[in-house]
Order: sequence, then structure tokens, then C-alpha cells
Amino acid sequence: MFARFLFALVAGLLFVGQAAAQTLTFSAIPDEDETRLQQRFNRVAGYLQERLGVEVRYLPMKSYPAVVTAFRNNQVQLAWFGGLSGVQARLAVPGSQALAQGEEDAAFVSYFVAHAGTGADAAADRLPEAMAGHSFTFGAKTSTSGRLMPEFYLRERFGKAPEAVFSRVGFSGDHSQTLVLVQSGAYDFGAVNYTAYEAAVKDGKIDPAVVRVIWKTPPYPDYNWTIRGDADQGFGAGFTAKVRAALLGMNDPKLLEAFPRQRFIPASNTDYAPVEATAKALGLID
Repeated sequence: MFARFLFALVAGLLFVGQAAAQTLTFSAIPDEDETRLQQRFNRVAGYLQERLGVEVRYLPMKSYPAVVTAFRNNQVQLAWFGGLSGVQARLAVPGSQALAQGEEDAAFVSYFVAHAGTGADAAADRLPEAMAGHSFTFGAKTSTSGRLMPEFYLRERFGKAPEAVFSRVGFSGDHSQTLVLVQSGAYDFGAVNYTAYEAAVKDGKIDPAVVRVIWKTPPYPDYNWTIRGDADQGFGAGFTAKVRAALLGMNDPKLLEAFPRQRFIPASNTDYAPVEATAKALGLID
């Protein structure tokens, strides 16, 4: 009797383990407002589930570091990262791979924006000297397009840390909020990823006459889909390649417009070596 009970218990545990292993959980850095993210990634979950033949679940997160931590702890096996958070995740989980990036992500840019009240004009060659002494907000602390690359170019332009350039430096948490803060006049200047700015203008959420683009950075690699290095062990041989194929095959305009990206193209870890080097130079990673 006890032997039968023990067998049933073990079998049940094995079944639960197998069921859990067949649920692919993914997340994404919260670079925009939560409603937009939920709409975007719930649709992506449905697409991936159909293509991969396993249950797929989107797990929303409140911060960039939370997504990296969830990836490290295997709470999520796949994530849509920014350049820096992707580097952090792959360093935390050896063997993890960048699978795909938007066509635009191979040469991404950040916009420096100014409230019209500052009187700052757009500049083609370098950041305006007139920025100094005003208030400035980055996005999230570990955002590639909202902090890492903007800080790099600020330091290059002014030769010192942002805190020594501006009267006040803040971190809004995401690109949408950066635009809100600059439009309201809470901050004079800010840095955002260009797709967030263009989408906000298109949706009528900001007025480009009030929130002006004054400079754009040179291009750099940014967003990417990254999968854990043990994905094939958990989901079966060839699963990583299957996920990459599904991402590269995402051609529904409604799905792509939500990112927004024209299409996804192959990516590799080495594509993000410049981001890693910049983060190390600024002391954001060891």
C-alpha cells in the first residue's frame, strides 16, 4: 500500500515538473507605460505559443533590474532586453544567447530633448553648451538608450559627470515618463530612445513644439531577445533554434508595430561588445 502511494507521489511530482518545464515564461524591460507593455507582449505570447507548441506566458516586471534578476533565477527563460540589461543577463547566466534584434536595433540612437522654455536649439554636431546649469533626467538607471549612451556622450562633451554639469539630475524610470517630465517642465532636458519619442508624437501624447529634439547620438546596438543557456535542457534539443526562428519569422504588422520594429534580424552576443565596453568604462558593470 505504502509502495503504491510512494509511486503515485513520485509520478505526480514528475508530471508537475514536466508541466512546468513546458511553460516558457518571458518578460521585457519596462521601458514604457504598463498598459502598452501588456498589450504588446500578451499578443507576442500568443504568437510564440502557436509557433513553439508550448505554453507561453508573459510576466510583467516593475524595473530593469527585476527582469535581469528573474532571468538569472530562471523565473523567465526569455526576455526582451535593452543593450545593457541584455549584457547583464548574459553575464549572470553563462551560455545565454542574444537571438534576435529589431532591424533598427543594429544602429539605434537616443534623442536628447529640451523643453521649449529653455530656448535650446537643435545642434547637428554636438550637445549644446547651454544645457549646463539646467535640470536633466535620464530614464531608468540601467537603460542603454535612456542612461548608458546618453551619459557617455554627456561626459565626452562636457568632460565631467552629469551631476557636475546640471543643477539637478534625475531618473524617471522609463522613456514615457521622461517625456512627461520634460513636457511638464519638471525637468529642462532629458534623454530618451528615439522610437519612444516618435511613438509619443504619433499618438499625440507629447507636443514636439514643446518637447524639442536638440541632438541625436551616433548609432549603437540596443534591444535584443535573449534566451537562457539551459533552454534546450529544459525544453528539448533544438528549442533555442526554434525560438530564434519564431522571432525572425514574426511578420505580423500589428505585432511589429507595437515594438515598433520593421522586422527582427539575427543577433549574437558579440554584437553588444561595444555596450559592454561602455558600461565597464562608466563603472556600471565590473
